[in-house]
Order: sequence, then structure tokens, then C-alpha cells
Amino acid sequence: MPAHATAATTIACVSPIDGTRLGSVAVTAPADVPAAVAEAAEVQHLWAQLRYADRARYLSRAAQAIIDEWDELVRIIVNEQGRPVAEAQTMELLPAVETLLWLAEHGPRILGPERVGLSRSLQPVKRARLTFEPLGVVAVLTPGAEPFATPCGDIAIALMGGNGVVLHPSPLAALAAERIARAFMRAGLPEGLLQVVHGAPETARALVSAPDIAHVRFTGSSQAGRDVGEACARELKRATIEVGGKDAMLVLADANIPRAVAGAIWGAFANAGQSGGSLARAYVLEERLERFLAGVVVRARELRVGHPGDARTEIGPLLAADRVQRLVVFIDEAVAAGATLHCGGAVTAAGRTGRYFAPAVLSGVPHDARLLREDAPGPWLAVEAVGSEQAGIALCNAGIGGLGASVWTADQYKGARVAREIRAGMVWMNDHVVTRSEPQLPWGAVHGSGIGRARGVVALRAMVEPKLVTWDPPAGRMAWWQPYDGTLVAAWRALARLRSARDADRERGWRKGALPLARVAGRSLRAVRRR
Repeated sequence: MPAHATAATTIACVSPIDGTRLGSVAVTAPADVPAAVAEAAEVQHLWAQLRYADRARYLSRAAQAIIDEWDELVRIIVNEQGRPVAEAQTMELLPAVETLLWLAEHGPRILGPERVGLSRSLQPVKRARLTFEPLGVVAVLTPGAEPFATPCGDIAIALMGGNGVVLHPSPLAALAAERIARAFMRAGLPEGLLQVVHGAPETARALVSAPDIAHVRFTGSSQAGRDVGEACARELKRATIEVGGKDAMLVLADANIPRAVAGAIWGAFANAGQSGGSLARAYVLEERLERFLAGVVVRARELRVGHPGDARTEIGPLLAADRVQRLVVFIDEAVAAGATLHCGGAVTAAGRTGRYFAPAVLSGVPHDARLLREDAPGPWLAVEAVGSEQAGIALCNAGIGGLGASVWTADQYKGARVAREIRAGMVWMNDHVVTRSEPQLPWGAVHGSGIGRARGVVALRAMVEPKLVTWDPPAGRMAWWQPYDGTLVAAWRALARLRSARDADRERGWRKGALPLARVAGRSLRAVRRR
């Protein structure tokens, strides 16, 4: 879908696999961003008038468009993002399709009017309901490491709520963003409702600060998330922010160790450890540490690093060479401070150096190491022994952020108790990184890792403004309207006593208040008859 762009400036899309140029996209100058927002706002006024069922049909058609272009989309994600072909399907395209279809099926019911029950003591005839109105235009800013499912889901939620959307994708996922826009265009979405603006951080800042932006949905790095949050706070603008964190797993004494090992490998090394919610820290009860650590090291060494287009590849290249350099520095610092590196590190794969990093497993990492304190996306896992469940819970809560955490135990009730004590937006038992292929599950963080939720009913309701609508009969008057007198005062005193939990108060209310209440009711009836 076309964006307002300057023809002279482009972003080159380069594959992290081997440096091949994949294409380019036009950059939107910051000065041109308000025009893109204004165009989306103009079309949004018409979109907002559609019934929920009509909006849902566009989402269903967008899902079908993705399925129709499946193989080509897989190729684009693999080449542009370096994600293994299996993950491009299971963690990008399938979640996008499932989110679109779930919203199409359940969105109309979730956003439908809700009747509000009122106390008949004061409101004997009033009726009330909540309706859910669109916000306006929503800005969506997304990362390169999750190029399709995350932006597609954010766009779909905003559209289902009746909003226009302006998408600012990562420059590392520009081609995937264009294909998302193409899927909605093929679905027949009104032209201009979805805008794509490419560019550097200046373009993103212009989008966030545009006056017509009603809500900002951001997924990305910690520093960028703080900048977005501060900009939105200054303008009292709503925001949903996810910046991830150093997610932790806690392996209890009764855990199934083979499953915990397999879950750790998945949580830490899927998407080369670059997903929001990737596992970074594993805390293991002392009596299970040796077996767990040995199993993780063996499995990590077995993971195949290579060209992501090969169906057998499990670890593709990192998105940017500086990520590899940063990991090398941080891991070297941790080892120099006393940590043990059991496996992993920068490697040559697919005939290229500088972008590939074999899964690294460490133990004994100091708690103040930069590896555990600063953004360091990549395939690594720090394992540490803990002497008790409480010690493990404390360490889970001591890390950066609070997006997700996992508890590994055979006892569901013990796991639930531990989960309550862990400060995280999501706690999974015997699993980690429940993917966004489950669109009904709210995805979000606490404890400095984000604000709001990205999926589920909560996220959809964040895309609309609840509006209270009431109805009263056109005749008569409310009992408490002027003029005031002693009868009215006595009636309200009696009504309060009738609501008391004490029998004596209620008896007193009837004894002294029956007559004033009857007189007030009579006035209301006479007023109705006079009309």
C-alpha cells in the first residue's frame, strides 16, 4: 500500500544470510508523516461506520491472502530476517493467520454493546449500556526480529476496533511490512486506511508525535520503548509498549528434567534468541542442576547453525553484525569475571562470518554482568543453581523486566503458588514463550518491561473508547430533582437505612421512612400522568 515518501531516499534491504541486496523501499521524510496520518484519518471516519461483522470480513480475507501467498512470504521472511524456514511458518505466518481469524470470529461479540445493570433503588426505570467507539488513527511501531506476526496482529486489532493505522516497521523488516500491507490490500481494505511509513528514528518520532495519532503500539528495545513512553506521556497519548526483558525459568525439584531441558532449548534459542520473551536465565534447584545443565549443553551443541532456507537449520544468522559483536564482548566480560562458557560463540556458517552465533550456555554468571543487565539479543542462556524455591523466585524477580517467566514442576498447585509470587506479565508452567499463535491469550509485561497487552480481549478493548449511553422515559421527572423539601430528605435517609446490613436499621427505615418514600413515589407518578 503506497506511503507518502520522498523518492530520492531509500532503505536498502539486505539479507543477513550473505549480504545479498533484496530490494529497497522509499523513505518517508519526517515532514511527510502528518500527511500520511491525515489520509488514514480521513478514510477512518468511513471505516468506523461499518458494522463489526463487515470489518471482520476484511480480516478473514486478509488471512486468506496470506495463505494464498504462503510460499513467497516464507521466502521473504527467511531471506530478510534470517529466520529458519520452520520458524517462519510456525512463529510468523501461522500466528498472523490465527490472529486474523480469531478477531474475525470473536471481535464482533467482544466489541458488541454491553448492558449495564443499575440499582433500582435510585434508578427504577433508567436503562444503560456501554458501546465501544474507535479511537481514530493508531501508530504501530514494530521490531525486525518479529517481522510479520507482531505487526500484522497489531494492525488487525486496531482495524477491528474501527481505527486507521500507520505502520512504521523496522528497517530490517521493510519488505515483510510491505507484504503485510499487500495482504490487506488484496482483502479489499479501503485505500489509505493502512499507511506504511519507512525511515530512521526521526520518522518514528514524527509519527509518535503526530497530533492525529490517538494510540501508539510499540514493540522494540528498552531505550526506544522508554523514549516512546516519555513522548506519549508528555502529550497524554495512550500507548501499548513492549520492550521484553531477561525472561527466567525456575526448575523445581520435582520437574521433569528432559522436558525442562527441551523447553529451555526452545525458549532460549528459537529465533536465535531474538524474540520478545526469549529465555535468558535458568534457575535450577541444586539437586537437579547437574543433570539439567548437562542436558542443555548437549542439546545446544546439537542445534544446527546454518542457512535458514535449509529445512534442517535451527539457528539462522542474527539480524545485525553488531549483535554478534555485542554478545562476544558481553560473554568475554562474564567469563573474565568468573563465569564458565560451556559451549557456543561466533561461528562461520553458510560461507559467511560476522552474523552467525552458535548457542551459548553459561554458568556462574555474576549478577552484575552486562550480559544480564543490558540488551543483548541472541542465542545464549545463563544457568544458575538455587538452594530453595524462594531463592529462585527472588532471582526471577531481580532480573531486568517482567515480560514472561516459566515454572517447571509436576505439581500444578505448587506451580500456581510459585507463579503468584513471580512478578511477570505471563507465567507459564512446563512451557516457555507461548507464542502469539494463541491470539486469545493476552501478551504483555509488568515490572519495567512494558505497558498494556498485545493480544486477547484486553488488547482489543484497548483499541476502542467505551461510551456510556442511557435511556429514560420521555415523561415525568426524577425523584431527586428540585424542588427539595423535608419529605425528600426523609425519604433518602430511609433508603440508606433500608440498604444497611443490620436488621435494626432496616426495621427503623421502614418504620420512619415508609410514608416519605410513598410520597416521593406518588410525586413521580403524578408527574408522569401530567405529561
